[in-house]
Amino acid sequence: MLDKKPEPAFRVGWILTTVALTTMLAPLNSTMIGVALPLVTAEFSVGLGESGWLVIAYLIVMASLQPVAGKLGDRLGHRRMILGGLVYFSFASIGAALAPSLYWLLAFRIQQAIAGAIALPNGTAIMRQVVPAEERGRRFGLVGAAVTLAAAAGPPLGGIMIEWVGWRAVFFVNLFLILPTLVLGWRFLPVLEKRASDHTFDWPGALMLLLVLAGGAGMLTGQMVAGTAFQAGGFCIIIVLAVLFLRREWYHPDPVFQPRFFRRRTFAAVNVAISLSNLAMYTTFLVIPLLLADAPGWSSAEAGLILSVMWAPTVVCAPLGGRLADRFGRRWPTVGGLSIFLLGLWVVSGIGAEIALPILVGGLSLAGVGLGLSSAGMQTAAVESVPSREAGVAAGIFSTSRYIGSIAGSSVLPLIYGAGAGIGGFDRVLFMVLVAAFVAVLASLLIEDEP
Repeated sequence: MLDKKPEPAFRVGWILTTVALTTMLAPLNSTMIGVALPLVTAEFSVGLGESGWLVIAYLIVMASLQPVAGKLGDRLGHRRMILGGLVYFSFASIGAALAPSLYWLLAFRIQQAIAGAIALPNGTAIMRQVVPAEERGRRFGLVGAAVTLAAAAGPPLGGIMIEWVGWRAVFFVNLFLILPTLVLGWRFLPVLEKRASDHTFDWPGALMLLLVLAGGAGMLTGQMVAGTAFQAGGFCIIIVLAVLFLRREWYHPDPVFQPRFFRRRTFAAVNVAISLSNLAMYTTFLVIPLLLADAPGWSSAEAGLILSVMWAPTVVCAPLGGRLADRFGRRWPTVGGLSIFLLGLWVVSGIGAEIALPILVGGLSLAGVGLGLSSAGMQTAAVESVPSREAGVAAGIFSTSRYIGSIAGSSVLPLIYGAGAGIGGFDRVLFMVLVAAFVAVLASLLIEDEP
């Protein structure tokens, strides 16, 4: 099937704006909540471990549902899914802001994640179909910059809202983003051709996928297990379920998850690359504050400012990476960007026990440049490697791979770093990070410029 005839340039610009605003919701709400956790913990008289599930559950649900949402968008229409997801997110945010207890707050937080998962992959699928191939890298780069900016803006924005209004404001603020996005979406998002099918939707496959991803992610967090034997048994069950699920999907005439996509070299390569690079990035973001907290003379505010030197170059370089992907193909800008990312992490690994600030800042800046240059090429290659009518499920799988990397990084960090480990624990973590980033570079070499 040929891609849809490209929309006029002015309309593509508004579609891009709508997709970018929609996509910003998920990272904004994944980082903004962090500054509210101490106040939530105090108001509801619970432990930090319990309130921490407001973050963990959100990430798990987002990771689990996006392939299903993308598949539904291919069948029901991407525009419908985006608009419905935005409305759903607004009601979930209002519910979270008015929650009378932690458990109600957690329930509405999960609803936020469901709504975000519905909207995200369908925005990517629309871009795949309406943006000309020669412009996709640049357009995806701009959206990637918006996503990074939202993630970076979450903590300071949340802090300001909490200072002015209280912690419930971090949920009400979503409405100021959702309402104009709904108006733009209703006006500019196109009605695209749906993927027709003679088969009913694969709901059993969707349920099995959710159980595999959510169960695996939950086990990785290490917070839902009660002992080594229980944990081992849980992982065995998940592995068996995963095998049964893949077997079912392989032979299903219209599967919710398409395992045959991974027979496509480019699709498999970009999913491995995004998962491992995100693992490396997320782990680095988490371990730097831990290291500085163990060292004398460093405050949390200073740690946050240092980490911002990684966000800023990522935002600036993401559009540039997209332009390079349009001009030189998807492979080499991705390989080059991930190589710079690896180099930056290697520089960070040499900060030493005295924590040399110039080395730390320089290394994080290099890593941020590399992330920005590589992101557009990976995302564009992922959705181009499958037929346009299946772009939704491809986008969902790609986004899930990204989230799995983040969850895995946050899960293994405590095991490798250790309490109060200082520079020794930091060195162990950075070794794992460097290995992950190196394998991501190797995987990116398999990307085809025109899959």
